[in-house]
Amino acid sequence: MTIVPPAPGEPRRPDGPRDPGDAWVIADDGTKYWGRFGAAGLLAFDPDRGVLLQHRVAWSHFGDTWGLPGGARHENESAGEAALRESAEEAGVPASAVRPRLISLYDVGVWSYATVVADVVEPFEAVISDPESRELAWVPVDAVDSYPLHPGFAASWPLLRSLLAVRPAVVVDAANVVGPVPDGWWKDRAGATARLLERLRSLAEDGLDAGRLGLPADVWFPEVCVVVEGQARAVDDVAELVVVRAAGEGDDTIVDETTMLIEAGRSVTVVTSDRALRERVTALGAATHGPSWLSAE
Repeated sequence: MTIVPPAPGEPRRPDGPRDPGDAWVIADDGTKYWGRFGAAGLLAFDPDRGVLLQHRVAWSHFGDTWGLPGGARHENESAGEAALRESAEEAGVPASAVRPRLISLYDVGVWSYATVVADVVEPFEAVISDPESRELAWVPVDAVDSYPLHPGFAASWPLLRSLLAVRPAVVVDAANVVGPVPDGWWKDRAGATARLLERLRSLAEDGLDAGRLGLPADVWFPEVCVVVEGQARAVDDVAELVVVRAAGEGDDTIVDETTMLIEAGRSVTVVTSDRALRERVTALGAATHGPSWLSAE
């Protein structure tokens, strides 16, 4: 592997000195990859408009093709951070307007490219904000294949397209998950549940390994719904989570939430060790796991 800085006129940061990540990685077979620390791009999906594509300028690598806003990762920058930064720099994508759903990683050993698939939660207009773009367009999913695509994006598009229909959700039986932990929860059910919610918030932010959900790709960011009951209903809401306060039996509310999510087309996993509840939600089509699944590596 060889690291080579860009030649004059080749891509670099538009707003200042070249970042250490702005360099070519040349594999032993001579193949060139952009980004010393790898690269990342954002596939923003809007069900009404399609996916946001960038028409690359002719002088760029694989120029005059269509692909995703993206570029070289900075040192110690996560894939998600890089994809959001690059898409903001190249297409004016507001970080608050998209919610990551999954990360698909292409890794050749000496270099990797992370595609962050994100749902548009607040419509926005893309803006050309650096010299690497000829134009930006929202392209209907069915029309993407008709464009002259960047070879890397063309190779990954069939899998990415199939995953646009996959929307996982995790429903957590809070009382059941809190119960086995001997931390005095019986003295302060709301406090114990608040500690659980903080754990789940971190899980929702960091994502789940695809294998734990039985899904393709590498990392998923499912909707996490937590059902609380009894005294635990006094717990505060937590960002990144959906907290549902059961009016009666928590099990019935979990079944209702699972039914609603499945009817909405979600792939649902219910976390509980209650055998009767597991049988009820399995009959609906949900997968089930015990509380230890939440802390599995």
